[in-house]
Amino acid sequence: MMKNRHLSKAVQQQGFYEFRRQMEYKSKWNNIQVIIADRFFPSSKLCSCCGKIKKDLKLSERIYKCECGNVIDRDLQAALNLKKYGEDVLKRSVA
Repeated sequence: MMKNRHLSKAVQQQGFYEFRRQMEYKSKWNNIQVIIADRFFPSSKLCSCCGKIKKDLKLSERIYKCECGNVIDRDLQAALNLKKYGEDVLKRSVA
């Protein structure tokens, strides 16, 4: 995002690191585990039904359409994949 000249200033002003720092600090204070997904985790490119990765997905495509018939909003797709990722991490830490 920092390479995009239209987004870079807005991204710098958001202070993502400060947000993450606050989340980690407050969750530690309240004994809540924070799970950070890998930077390159394909949350919006991964089909939540079949698990296939759609590598040619453009940022302008707001609807995710998979070969398996899954048609879903891209942001909802990413949210479902991140939820599953977090649940898998928790299962591995308990087992």
